[in-house]
Amino acid sequence: MDILHLVDRLEELFNESRPIPFTHSVLIDEERILDLIDQMRVSIPEEIKKAQQLLAQRDRILAQAKEEADRTLALAREKSEQMVERDGIVEAARARAEEIIEQARLETEQTRREADDYVLQTLIKLDAELERISTQVRNGIATLQSNREAARAVERE
Repeated sequence: MDILHLVDRLEELFNESRPIPFTHSVLIDEERILDLIDQMRVSIPEEIKKAQQLLAQRDRILAQAKEEADRTLALAREKSEQMVERDGIVEAARARAEEIIEQARLETEQTRREADDYVLQTLIKLDAELERISTQVRNGIATLQSNREAARAVERE
């Protein structure tokens, strides 16, 4: 279940709760709030799994880029060996091989930077979302505890 949906349900539960007269407190159905908290505990690890999948995807992209660079290097070497017949052709082959190697290196670096940027941005968003959700859960707990204490104070009177 989507963590944002659970947060929305938590907010709905809060909004549907009955206010306690002359206070800023509300009565919340304990069973429903605990059920939502349990669902959040289950959902948050799913968000973490998604982040781990992104990291694994980045590693696969980097491995593919390295393989492609290695293949390009092997092709460049093979082509340059085939062109050893004449001095002019050899020089052209060396120059082309160096261009291919440099291009492969640049493409590999670019792919690595893009993958790192993508993973970083995703993890930053996930961190912010988890922080926001955690704050909301802490606020909900504090409100419930405050309500419970206020209800106990009213019962004592």
